Amino acid sequence: MRKTVLLATALVAVLSTSGTAMWGFFAQKSSENGAVAASLVPPLTGWVQSFTPADPGGPALKLEVLKKDGTILSLDKFRGKLVLVNFWATWCAPCIQEMPSLATLQKKRGGKDFTVLALSQDFREWAAVNPFLEKHRLKGLPIYVDRKSAAGRKLKVIGLPTSVLLSRDGKILGQLKGIVEWDAPEALALIDYYKQLGQ
Repeated sequence: MRKTVLLATALVAVLSTSGTAMWGFFAQKSSENGAVAASLVPPLTGWVQSFTPADPGGPALKLEVLKKDGTILSLDKFRGKLVLVNFWATWCAPCIQEMPSLATLQKKRGGKDFTVLALSQDFREWAAVNPFLEKHRLKGLPIYVDRKSAAGRKLKVIGLPTSVLLSRDGKILGQLKGIVEWDAPEALALIDYYKQLGQ
């Protein structure tokens, strides 16, 4: 009987010690994981506070758009670049308000590792977009037509304007619904954040 009590006491002591050690191990791992997760969160303030980061897992999406000359362009052409895809329409007042800042963003950050792509959702396609461009003269902003909103459906866009950030390998990094001043410091910081991550 005495041996049984001694064995039980020793077992409780061992379990208590190992339990504390294990709790410490998992607490440390949880803290480390939390720090890693925090480092993966971009600076979300001001105009970009509603940006919703996504898990860029899964296969890259196959997206195609219509060029001004009537030919089809695959967005695979932009692989290797961080891409901000903006969904807009000529009849959307907030979109029109947002577009000059998109042109400025392209001017400030566009290059070998980043580009803006503005995809029109107009049903009349270039018949609607061409007069708009002549009127507003948005220099340097790459504009295409999202024929039958095919890209918008694949990216689950609901409402305009909506902007979707794609990684260098064509996966979704995040989405922002509504108007954004894309040349604001916090918006530039968001783009710079993902550029520096190498995504």
